[in-house]
Amino acid sequence: MDAIRTEALTKHYRVGFWRPRPYVALDALTLDVRQGEVFGFLGPNGSGKTTTLKLLMQLIYPTSGRAEILGRPAGDVSVKRRIGYLPENPYFYDHLTAEELLRYFAGLFGYSAAERRRRAASLLDDVGIGAERRLQLRKFSKGMLQRVGIAQAIVNDPEVVFFDEPMSGLDPLGRREIRELMLRLRDRGSTVFFSSHVLSDAETLCSRVAILVGGRLAASGDLHEMLAFQARAWELVVTGLADTVLEKATASGQVARATPLGARRYALELPLSAAPDRVVADLVAHGAQLVSINPVRETLEDFFVRQVGAAPRDRGLETAHDRAG
Repeated sequence: MDAIRTEALTKHYRVGFWRPRPYVALDALTLDVRQGEVFGFLGPNGSGKTTTLKLLMQLIYPTSGRAEILGRPAGDVSVKRRIGYLPENPYFYDHLTAEELLRYFAGLFGYSAAERRRRAASLLDDVGIGAERRLQLRKFSKGMLQRVGIAQAIVNDPEVVFFDEPMSGLDPLGRREIRELMLRLRDRGSTVFFSSHVLSDAETLCSRVAILVGGRLAASGDLHEMLAFQARAWELVVTGLADTVLEKATASGQVARATPLGARRYALELPLSAAPDRVVADLVAHGAQLVSINPVRETLEDFFVRQVGAAPRDRGLETAHDRAG
């Protein structure tokens, strides 16, 4: 059984004041997410990611199509106790402290007073909230509120947790801590479904991703298969390389491009057809020292930019009036 499944999930809005026109926020999204994986839901701003999450949470309702969570229709009451959700811009009772807020949410799930206190303390530790937990939330920064929001999303030990832009507002240390938390959730068997336009997070965390562009699914699948991860060139970083040796290597076609890094240190790009071991041997024989050698591959960001550029921009629906001219 998949943790999440959608079939032709579609959402249209009417936009405009004088002559409202239909707008396609989500167009026939068919997707499956396996149990126990971290799944990245990627796309630029306005691509339909938040709309999809709201449909899954039944905060809004689809124009057509269907969605299931843990084998039950989205919105089924029996499923709600088994999921967690972090909205894109969480807003909480700002007169409460972080401790009080988490105890309140734990109480909604029926935990005892002692268990509510234990869970609040443990989760605030997990998301990096220290003594500030006794301050009112109105005194928290955006990043601190985001941490509290992540804690409330997992207060019930959910089987499936939905994060909408979970890294928003976090500093580099916070991003690393939340990535580690998401991996811990995966390791204990939870399914993590998170939307983001920060591609490095998906590359670090996900085995599978989906890319949404203009309300439509542009690509989905295993990350290594989607990117193919085929090397398109080789990059050597060398030091102690004499100018005459570099000129000779460039003229012979062994080096396609050389980027000076300072103090006779260069980043050299070799064509894929070149034999890097032979090039390295030639350079070392002429006094250079090898610092590193790496294949140059397509990244998720390259793939993402290409898909965005190829996607159609018009998200309106043609009406009978339009066709009539």
